[in-house]
Amino acid sequence: MDGGRLPGALRKGDVLVVVDVQVDFVSGSLAIPGASAVIAPLNAWIEAFTRRGLPIVATRDWHPAGHLSFRKHGGPWPEHCVAGTPGAAFAPGLRLPAESWIISKATQPDRDAYSGFEGTTLGDWLRHQHATRLFVGGLATDYCVLHTVLDACERGFGTFVLADAVAAVNARSGDGDRARATMEQAGAAFVKLADIPAEAVPRG
Repeated sequence: MDGGRLPGALRKGDVLVVVDVQVDFVSGSLAIPGASAVIAPLNAWIEAFTRRGLPIVATRDWHPAGHLSFRKHGGPWPEHCVAGTPGAAFAPGLRLPAESWIISKATQPDRDAYSGFEGTTLGDWLRHQHATRLFVGGLATDYCVLHTVLDACERGFGTFVLADAVAAVNARSGDGDRARATMEQAGAAFVKLADIPAEAVPRG
């Protein structure tokens, strides 16, 4: 897929993938710069998909307390998104429908998983939905969004990244830009809801 390609109308086979929009990444122990700004555009996408009767899936980090990614266990990150804690909850204001499918990842203490596909049932769920195209937004551009998008492209999905609904950690300056270039090189396109034809987003 050409990186500049627009998706046209939303249609059957499209799935919205909301990646890791959790309290710890928005305002908690591993807060990402600009993370709160992704919530409003994500809600607009959620509304568009809901009104079309199209499926929505949300991934979340759901770590055990002793996860290897935590600094106290030799990993690179502060403790975050421990299963069942307030920091692991979806961020306030994110309007996920009750019927959204929830995918928990990185649930084993000795294994990390940036991609929503890694060690989860996401691939099986998407096949059950007869998914052909994925629209991916959330946190963070240079980690879990990046790896989820790369895995989606590798699995043959038409993959679109929600350009105004992602934010980067930028642990190194420019990581977010490099992640975008990598995703585009893999075949993903960056889009905004305004790129979707008006008739594809019915109004109430």
